[in-house]
Amino acid sequence: MSPLRPPGPPYRVKDPHQLIAESGADLEGHGLKRTMGLFQLVCFGVGAVVGTGIFVGLSDSVAEAGPAVVLSFVLAAVTCIFTAFSFAELGSAIPVSGSSYSFAYATLGERVAFLVGWCLLLEYGVSVSAVAVGWSQYVNELLDSLFGRQLPAVLSAGPGDGGVINLPAVIVVMMAAALLVRGIRESAGATAAMAVLKITVLVMFCAIAFTAFEHGNLTPFAAHGAGGVTAGASLAFFSYIGFDAITTAGEEVKNPRRDIPAAIMICIGLVTLLYCAVALAAIGALGPDAVSDKPAALSLIVDRVTGSTVGGGIIAFGAIVAIASVVLAVMYGQTRVLMSMSRDGLVPRVFERVSPRTSTPVANTWIVATVFAVPAAFSSLDVVVNLTTIGTLATMVAVNIAVIVLRRRNPEVRGAFRIPLHPVGPLLGVGFCVYLMYGTGWTTWAQFAVFLAAGAVLYACYGRSRSRLAGRTGA
Repeated sequence: MSPLRPPGPPYRVKDPHQLIAESGADLEGHGLKRTMGLFQLVCFGVGAVVGTGIFVGLSDSVAEAGPAVVLSFVLAAVTCIFTAFSFAELGSAIPVSGSSYSFAYATLGERVAFLVGWCLLLEYGVSVSAVAVGWSQYVNELLDSLFGRQLPAVLSAGPGDGGVINLPAVIVVMMAAALLVRGIRESAGATAAMAVLKITVLVMFCAIAFTAFEHGNLTPFAAHGAGGVTAGASLAFFSYIGFDAITTAGEEVKNPRRDIPAAIMICIGLVTLLYCAVALAAIGALGPDAVSDKPAALSLIVDRVTGSTVGGGIIAFGAIVAIASVVLAVMYGQTRVLMSMSRDGLVPRVFERVSPRTSTPVANTWIVATVFAVPAAFSSLDVVVNLTTIGTLATMVAVNIAVIVLRRRNPEVRGAFRIPLHPVGPLLGVGFCVYLMYGTGWTTWAQFAVFLAAGAVLYACYGRSRSRLAGRTGA
């Protein structure tokens, strides 16, 4: 027995070869289809990442870091890059739908894997709600630009923001679900089109904002010091959440061992360049005070620079498309993780069933949409951002550790990509993740501890006894 393998059946480490062999179909033999190429996968990654974090969350990061928010985005990107290497190696070696959950199951054991899946539920599902709230803000901005009117607060904001129900947020979640159940080809095509459009809109924003650029708006550059940069990076990290969703497409990519690592690296590089350019252009145009704590900040900046509401309306339209694509891509990732957990018996079987007509998990998708439409309807964006961030960082810590364990325990399991400077890279990934987790604040840590405790109770009461691996091993 390897010295890294924990003793005893309660740990239930699942063999990577078994994970791969069981992927692709439910118990009735209805399977997913491999239809995605590299371009579609990159667009899927961009679709999952670029949205509320830059169109809405930029103002919160600027409030913490000032002009040094550019460094905050770089720090968040560095954290992602080291972890992206780990995702790339594991996604290439174990190309299945479960992403971090499956990687943890093959290395750290069932108990940890369940908690990782529980954190993914927070990352993907709750971020869908947060993104939908941001979508609602830009819907009002577009209506204001076109017609000079907005939806009444009672129908466009939750109780915490002075309304009753955020109806646009519910609508975008349900629209994404309707597209996802039609099929992966249709969903991937729509995501690709939306990704190209939102990149174009952000490039247009930079072109307009840089015409009003003034160096004086960048001074003092780091007025809040290193602590401000770290706090800004913890918030800016929310802008990168979703790149790991690329690995959830492992069973629907034509050449996953080659394309998953390439798509992750291209996505991270492209998104980082976009974010830094947008942040620099926004602050350089009007200064940090004009950006800080402003909803729909990008539209506001374009309106002021151009002296017209037309440009701001275009930005608002681009944001609506961009944020809708995030809802679509992240909901996709959530359903595939639940599908993998269901195949292992850790959540009810309804989540693994694939429709023979559409080759998609239809019931799974509608359940996810219904459950997460509720916080979208009644929560504010600020409530969930930090909790989602710390949950995501925790799963990334697990992935960085998992790649080290897999190399030691199953050296024969390898894909087309190997992490350079192993194990230094994964250990640096762990260090950066923990550093950003620290920056989320003790209140968030307390909330996260309660969340993990709830997951541990759920595993003990349901998952542990119903695990199919336990049935095979007699544990």
